[in-house]
Amino acid sequence: MIHMFKYLSIFLILFGLQHGAVAQAPVKVEEGFDYRVLTITQPIDTKGKVEVIEFFWYGCPHCYEFEPELKGWIKRQNKDVVFKKVPIAFREELMPHSQLFYALESMGKGDALNDKIMFAMHRENKRLLNENEIADWVAAQGVDRNACLATYRSFAVLSKARAANQLGNSYRIDGVPTVAVQGKYITSPSIAGTRAKAVNVMDFLVSKVRKDGYK
Repeated sequence: MIHMFKYLSIFLILFGLQHGAVAQAPVKVEEGFDYRVLTITQPIDTKGKVEVIEFFWYGCPHCYEFEPELKGWIKRQNKDVVFKKVPIAFREELMPHSQLFYALESMGKGDALNDKIMFAMHRENKRLLNENEIADWVAAQGVDRNACLATYRSFAVLSKARAANQLGNSYRIDGVPTVAVQGKYITSPSIAGTRAKAVNVMDFLVSKVRKDGYK
């Protein structure tokens, strides 16, 4: 009988290894290596929740590559996690991309077109850096050309694009994609080492904020 249990135990262990049933060891996450703590904590918009911001740029190849992992991460978050994207223009000539982001957001088209914009830029070599090119591309996606241009040129959209850059400066963003958690922690595939590790670090930081009472 003892031998039977011994063989059964060995079988279950081997079966578990083969089918991934054995729990994985937790990923080690270290401050200063996998994430950084901001010297000055930034204000957050939503109290009693975990605020996560991705600073990005449509034209950034690393942002484009990170998008699948990021989308998967977002889908499995609880309702206490508030996620938002913030476009960064490191040079003035890149501001049209930030304006395009907020114009589409204002028109309720952002979720439908953000992925298509990145595909167009990184797979079809579109630049989308002047009004006519932007308007033509948006119209080809079924969005009213004139309405898009009017929104793109609006004071509200330009103000949001400027404010996004100011927020990036407050967070001392010097590269994208960068993810900020609760106004105090930042990580990225570059900081963590890989895209997969960055996602693990994001999980760690979200759990940390919960344990700290959303502070």
